[in-house]
Amino acid sequence: MNEPQLVAEITPLLAQFDLELDALDVRPAGRRTLLRITVDGDGPDGRGPSLDDIAEATRAISRRLDESSAVGNGAFTLEVSSRGVSAPLVRPEHWRRNLDRLVRVRPRAGADRSDEPIEGRISGVTDDAALISVDGTETRIPFEDVEKATVQVELSKKRPTADAAAEEE
Repeated sequence: MNEPQLVAEITPLLAQFDLELDALDVRPAGRRTLLRITVDGDGPDGRGPSLDDIAEATRAISRRLDESSAVGNGAFTLEVSSRGVSAPLVRPEHWRRNLDRLVRVRPRAGADRSDEPIEGRISGVTDDAALISVDGTETRIPFEDVEKATVQVELSKKRPTADAAAEEE
């Protein structure tokens, strides 16, 4: 498979569905090749792509690849998915799409802060930093100081914010 050609064909196609290519992985899988495409995007509520968006894009990608020389002559399996909740937050838009979610941040060694992980809610995002609220106190964490950051899965229902409570009245 010609990966640069695949990227060149898939990227504008995804843009038609307001999606962006997050990762492309090509690997042998027995007699076939596995082509795994990970997508991201704002989606209808700014929190990531919907399943319907991904399904429509998958059908379009499949049709395009059936006609493309980029996949070569061998059999392949196509998988298209979103980043998933366990994917690390890397780019500012990853952080923005997870606003108000609980996150665990492991600071980069030598950063101007404790090496202890920070766990709190993403309360704001700029081009170069995230604001993390820990017990009501906001901490600004520059992205360059982040070794790894992941969303924490919460199994209990999230407490409503003051804005949400006011809307319900």
